[in-house]
Amino acid sequence: MQPPVIRGRIGPRTLNDLLGTWDTGGQSAYEALADRLRLLIIDGRIPTGTRLPAERELAETLGRSRTTIVSAYRRLRDSGHLVSIRGSGSATTLPPAAAPPTHTGPLDRVVDLARAAPAPAPEMEAIVQRAASRIGAVLTRTGYDLVGSPDLRERIARHYADRGLPTSADQIMVTLGAQHAIALVARTLIRPADRVLVESPTYPHALEAFQVAGGRLVTTPVTTRGWDVDHLRATLERVRPALAYLVPDFQNPTGASMPPDQRDEVLRAVRRTGTVIVVDETTADLDLERGWTDVPLAARAEAHGHPSIVTLGSLGKSVWGGLRIGWIRADADVLRSLHSARYAGDLGTPELEQLVALEVFDEYPALIGQRTAQLRHQRDILVAQLKEHLPRWEVPTPDGGASLWVGLGAPISSALALFGLTRGVNIIAGPRFGTDGAFERFLRVPFSLGADELVRGVRALADTQRSLPAPPLPATTAQLADVV
Repeated sequence: MQPPVIRGRIGPRTLNDLLGTWDTGGQSAYEALADRLRLLIIDGRIPTGTRLPAERELAETLGRSRTTIVSAYRRLRDSGHLVSIRGSGSATTLPPAAAPPTHTGPLDRVVDLARAAPAPAPEMEAIVQRAASRIGAVLTRTGYDLVGSPDLRERIARHYADRGLPTSADQIMVTLGAQHAIALVARTLIRPADRVLVESPTYPHALEAFQVAGGRLVTTPVTTRGWDVDHLRATLERVRPALAYLVPDFQNPTGASMPPDQRDEVLRAVRRTGTVIVVDETTADLDLERGWTDVPLAARAEAHGHPSIVTLGSLGKSVWGGLRIGWIRADADVLRSLHSARYAGDLGTPELEQLVALEVFDEYPALIGQRTAQLRHQRDILVAQLKEHLPRWEVPTPDGGASLWVGLGAPISSALALFGLTRGVNIIAGPRFGTDGAFERFLRVPFSLGADELVRGVRALADTQRSLPAPPLPATTAQLADVV
């Protein structure tokens, strides 16, 4: 195996935080430690090429014998997740891609609960055909436009105006989906060592984007019941972060929504700290039955003279993830900075996809109505199935979004993720949504799949839990799933 390039070192205390509660009983200590380290490597919480602490150093921090650490490291070397490098200790790596572990059914019957990605709207084929018939209208353009087509920006601006936030096309930049927007904002507005306030738990790829940009993450808690606004306000005023990333509508993964009075309280705090708020509205239109509506957070901010709100949106959750159209709404100064920074990453959004997005917006209210009806039906099926087959789990009924944040009653989330593929289900461990190894007692379970898939997925989860602890899983790069 080719030795990995050493990209950094993780200290024993940091590794201890990431490990969380790892010795759940039923396995020897070294097996449990190796399994937890393997999962951290697979899902990217420990990047490949990271030098792990020396055996004696880690043993002291974990309060375990050196023999336990040596045996765990040896197990990881045998599975291809750790290599010894002369003079550099042991470094993480991933084994060559291989067939996924065997399970009880065909490979194409694995239920993918790793991604909260609804199927495309049924009308998408006709929409794409109509857009393609108009391609002649854009073939005279160069195709290298870092802001977006005027027609689409005008249509997105109208969408905000319809929601109570007057917006001009000049305040919109079209992006390659929401993740592209997050990463572009991160590398433009964050300087190395800037503090970035994030919810905990939150969207994992946002955390990665802020860390890559050099941000130092500071967390504020959110649960299925909502935010601890006193903690959020106190953290803003104590830390004075350069940027705060919030998902106030149907938060991913908890499904919580921030009430209007709490939004005002947060805005009063950021006026004192000068923090730029980045609002992710990717799930804002997925209102299943909240019972109240509110204007976008930027409308409240601008009404109180605080324009430092950057709002992100996309069509990924509401229409189709394969339509890579997102956008950023911001003031002119921020958009100029984003425009200058964008050259380093891409040279604009494809013209054909922008034509498709225009067609989508012509039917958007109807498409949203269909999507929310579909998700409401699937949510109710998932909730009922979980309560029937896993009655000890704490199963919420969110009023929006596309997933449940389920309480497991025990720190088994990583074990479920690690062994799930042997039972036919692919799911992401709860700690993936945090920064410090927390959330072993939680699991995000999307309800974006069809009814039959959800039924099979729940039964596979129940089967996986009954089987714990299971034999060590020969993990592969096939398990390195993204999170959407």
